[in-house]
Amino acid sequence: MSSAPLRSPASRPHRMKKDESFLGKLGGTLARKKKAKEVSDLQEEGKNAIHAPMSPASVEIHPEDTQLEENEERTVIDPTSRDDPRFKELLKVLIDWINDVLVEERIIVKQLEEDLYDGQVLQKLLEKLADCKLNVAEVTQSEIGQKQKLQAVLEAVQDLLRPHGRALQWTVDSIHGKNLVAILHLLVALATHFRAPIHLPEHVSVQVVVVRKREGMLHSSHVTEELTTTTEMMMGRFERDAFDTLFDHAPDKLSVVKKSLITFVNKHLNKLNLEVTELETQVHNVSFAFELMLDGGLKKPKARPEDVVNLDLKSTLRVLYNLFTKYKHLE
Repeated sequence: MSSAPLRSPASRPHRMKKDESFLGKLGGTLARKKKAKEVSDLQEEGKNAIHAPMSPASVEIHPEDTQLEENEERTVIDPTSRDDPRFKELLKVLIDWINDVLVEERIIVKQLEEDLYDGQVLQKLLEKLADCKLNVAEVTQSEIGQKQKLQAVLEAVQDLLRPHGRALQWTVDSIHGKNLVAILHLLVALATHFRAPIHLPEHVSVQVVVVRKREGMLHSSHVTEELTTTTEMMMGRFERDAFDTLFDHAPDKLSVVKKSLITFVNKHLNKLNLEVTELETQVHNVSFAFELMLDGGLKKPKARPEDVVNLDLKSTLRVLYNLFTKYKHLE
């Protein structure tokens, strides 16, 4: 009767090494799965924070919006605000204005977040508006270099706006982080300070979801950001008149006022075989007309020629009423 073969003692350590190798791989796999699950959970937590019940529509989430450092925050504009016609108009007006200012630089801006975040376009815009030259590198690709340029540009902006007591609603990090709300605050401030010949839509606000990371957890809050107020407030003309009251509190009477002023205008234009049917679109040679009014002894209108050119009805009505009160008695 043969006995069972004895196993070599050397074979046992070999088996133990194989077991250890297997357990090591298993442990590494489990660790990677745990890490991946933590990242997935964090992204899901971020989505849940932003898809809060207060937000009526889903918000488009990018991975970087949920992978935050401690105390870092990101803002996301609610899609209903992005679809608001006045918000879209504000974007278009500002983009067209920037492109008009920088036409000689052959710079074309298509998307504010992507084209302004690195400071290059903002530098050129400020230099053109303020007729100055900033001491910054012309082109820089590194994040540090971009932020240094932004810092110099925003400090120059702050020097311009500080005497007017404007609250600054942007930072280097928010602009470089492609925060559209911060970029819009900056551009509106520049446009109003330099009295840009554009008509900014009034009372534009957006609903913003702010996501912050505290103690490893993501927290969200909903805030309303006011981007524009009234033309008078933004341009520094604070005195209110009858037309402010008319537009704010009696819009139903607006058609009566328009009809009365059109009748007055046509009574005089008919002598020249001209006729006006729409006040918003049929006003020409405005700057020349303003000069004639001043030469004729009329007080300087509250409106600007560019306000009328940009089809601002309230400004057009103010100018016509100025003429109406001056010459009504001659009829």
